[in-house]
Amino acid sequence: MANGEKFLTIVSGLPRSGTSMMMRMLEAGGIPALIDNIRKADEDNPRGYYEYEPVKQTRKDPSWLKHAEGRVVKMVYRLLYDLPPDYQYRVVFMRRKLEEVIASQNVMLARQAKPGGSLSDDKLMAVFRTELESVYRWLEKQPNFRVLFVDYNEIMADAGPAVDALNRFLGGNLNTAAMRNVVEPELYRQRRA
Repeated sequence: MANGEKFLTIVSGLPRSGTSMMMRMLEAGGIPALIDNIRKADEDNPRGYYEYEPVKQTRKDPSWLKHAEGRVVKMVYRLLYDLPPDYQYRVVFMRRKLEEVIASQNVMLARQAKPGGSLSDDKLMAVFRTELESVYRWLEKQPNFRVLFVDYNEIMADAGPAVDALNRFLGGNLNTAAMRNVVEPELYRQRRA
């Protein structure tokens, strides 16, 4: 942490937006990941999901935050609202083309033989846009949050600029070469022009 500043590092975004890849990147960069490995790697996330189950219960029980200092933890964007105000947060918020997010979700649901939602892809995109705009506005008003938006599609084209930005944002001590090596373009599926 720069100048001894203490904060919790959060990776967030929509499901299927590259959050697991970002967790791997930050872990390779030198920030230990807070994970429990309950959800195992599979064809949709062959390097793992990097999840920590207590995150889903933050509103009821935020005690896990005591163990998160100096680590990075992943949480879906809707759960950011549940974080208590008595911590400082650095949020790495992943963005990805919504068409790709939805296509990736559809493939994952089909592979798991789970039914998709009742919304059409276009309506789901509209819902995501509205919800993301709401969380962006909320984050801007939170004095204890700083946010770095990282574009998954840009990382897949050239990880260098994002890695440099991440290093600056998180204190300047990350292993940037190791972070760049985590990016695997061959895992970039559901690519849309």
